[in-house]
Amino acid sequence: MTSQQTPSEIYSSLETTLNSYIVSLDKYTNEQFLHKPAEDVWSLGQMYEHVLMTANFFFLANTVRCLEQRKGQIGGEHNAYGDNAFKHNGFPPIKVKVPEGPVKIELIPKTQDEYRVQLKKVLSDAKALIEPVTHDAGQYKCYHPVFAWLNAHEWFHNLDMHSRHHLRQQKELESLVF
Repeated sequence: MTSQQTPSEIYSSLETTLNSYIVSLDKYTNEQFLHKPAEDVWSLGQMYEHVLMTANFFFLANTVRCLEQRKGQIGGEHNAYGDNAFKHNGFPPIKVKVPEGPVKIELIPKTQDEYRVQLKKVLSDAKALIEPVTHDAGQYKCYHPVFAWLNAHEWFHNLDMHSRHHLRQQKELESLVF
């Protein structure tokens, strides 16, 4: 099973989501943006950093790798988790702990102004990929640590699904600082 949405439709959803993140930046004070409600709970700033980092260095990067046919392989399937995400056009409404790799990545928030600029750049970079993803044959795939093998279209779709997934977390974090 693969995503049924076109890259243009996926981009439209992504644009709505990232623009909502950008607009939300205006309602936070610096203190609210950086407030960590608990040791094991991200601040809003850390959540924004996670969304930005994964957009650039995971989802967009792997979309491009598939298009350039590097660091992956021809063929391969996604697993049941991947099937479910694409079937429902989103991630389940559960909290996920990101597995720690050999190096712990500390999420250090940027300023709200920096996120305004950098989230717009994610949109610009994603928009530039609509056409190449639309015309990609979908045979070349890169490995996703949860969903297994994904092609460029699926990585592109994952960017949107992941961004929307964090809207729930944003609401929860906002309830802890307002």
